[in-house]
Amino acid sequence: MKKRLKTRAMRIIDKFVSIIVSRIQIQAQYSPQVKIDQRMLYHLYRREISQGRRLQLSDTGFRVFSEFEEDGILLYIFAALGVSHRTFIDIGSGDCITSNCANFAVNFGWHGLFIDGNPANLSRGREYYAANLDTYLYPPAFVQGFVQRENINELISKNGFAGEVDLISIDIDGNDYWIWEALTVAEPRVVIIETHIEFGMNSIVVPYNKDYSYPGIHPDYHGASPVAMEKLARKKGYRLVGANNYGFNTIYVKNGIGEDVLPAVSVDSILAHPRNKERYNLFELIKDWDYVHV
Repeated sequence: MKKRLKTRAMRIIDKFVSIIVSRIQIQAQYSPQVKIDQRMLYHLYRREISQGRRLQLSDTGFRVFSEFEEDGILLYIFAALGVSHRTFIDIGSGDCITSNCANFAVNFGWHGLFIDGNPANLSRGREYYAANLDTYLYPPAFVQGFVQRENINELISKNGFAGEVDLISIDIDGNDYWIWEALTVAEPRVVIIETHIEFGMNSIVVPYNKDYSYPGIHPDYHGASPVAMEKLARKKGYRLVGANNYGFNTIYVKNGIGEDVLPAVSVDSILAHPRNKERYNLFELIKDWDYVHV
């Protein structure tokens, strides 16, 4: 009887969640209803998790500001973990609007740091947050700099974000692995970082080049495989908990928090999308190039 009641309750919750998510996705980014629906969803998740009911991360995704469905996944993760500081660092932020962190800044009042090498990107971001009614009184910080492992800690610390932060997003299309490896000044509770799924299950990283800029000498010769990134995460005290639908934006949670709600998952479990089989074929042209095997 208890099992049947729990199954029925989960079906009701799943249906309710799908209704809210659908409503969020059809609203404009700036609609007050988007804020209301997301906060409803956040508190619904909190309540259900406290009562022992869990959702698969793959069932929680939706897009508000993120390029793919990371906004929804991250909302569920922080509902599961709780929010400590309401802070973020976005490394390789682009225009700071299409961002894994923008939804938290605009719709949840988080404060953070956007770092990008393109001054035009940051100019657009500054203009957006200065004009947005949710952020104009206390906009995020913006730092222009070509990100390297030699300067990443200084870029962060001189802008006051040392110590624990809730979220770090790393997406610089190249040296992502080496930047995270070098990062010591900030201690994120959650990390979302891009990997290169074209490398398949090989445990490899393209050697560090401090001057690298995409697309380099070949558009598929950059970054680290999901396997290599997961190994780095474990060395740094994190566990893989999921990814976006396509598997390349991998998400890690610091060990010691939320293991019962967000357990570790295997690398192959996040690479199930059929697109990835096609992407693996691209590796053939560069498989004999120089790699760091980790």
